[in-house]
Amino acid sequence: MSFVFSPPAVVGLPIAGSTDLFPVRRVYCVGRNYAAHAREMGFDPDREPPFFFCKPNDDASIVPVPAGDTVGIPYPGQTANYHFEAELVAMIGRGGRDIAIEDAAAHICGYAAGLDMTRRDLQMKMREQGRPWEIGKAFDFSAPVGVIRPLAEAGEIVSGAIVLEVDGEVRQKSDLRHLIWSVNEVIAHLSTLFALQPGDLIFTGTPEGVGAVRPGQTLTVRIDGLEPITVRID
Repeated sequence: MSFVFSPPAVVGLPIAGSTDLFPVRRVYCVGRNYAAHAREMGFDPDREPPFFFCKPNDDASIVPVPAGDTVGIPYPGQTANYHFEAELVAMIGRGGRDIAIEDAAAHICGYAAGLDMTRRDLQMKMREQGRPWEIGKAFDFSAPVGVIRPLAEAGEIVSGAIVLEVDGEVRQKSDLRHLIWSVNEVIAHLSTLFALQPGDLIFTGTPEGVGAVRPGQTLTVRIDGLEPITVRID
């Protein structure tokens, strides 16, 4: 049996110190996981259960960013309010369902810096109408991801600076310890909703300071202990 056309290739992300690639299976994202960001988006940051949305796992959406490179991504259509969101991304290396919080770290194989690019005007319009966010979040080139630092090297990341610069100017700055739900708690909760599998990515939320970006500007995300990523808006 053959396919009627060639199936899409699996997206592979670079791993520090290895020639092997991390094959992406699914891309989960946590919404409003920093209190200050929740406030700037007009929400009460009380510790409600986390909620999730997804991005496509194909090479149209995920943008691997090699160490030391600047990768261009196009300004998307149908938006006049294109936002950056710097995030820590956790990679799942061992699957599971109903994972206990104290066991969650054993399911992580590494971490990377990432960007959850957002067509904010479209997201807000959908939110106001009580409709899904996909057109604001799940579009082409919406998920740049940097080099993965294996857990064995990085250790379990529970704190550390997360910074985003636009053309060298700091626009987002916080510490990972300000996550409302820790990475391990996110994994535990997500695993009650989906059976996690090796290859899953989890974008863990963005701190305050999100804002619009224009063509020609350059974004750099720096997270303590990880390779920075730099993208240029074309």
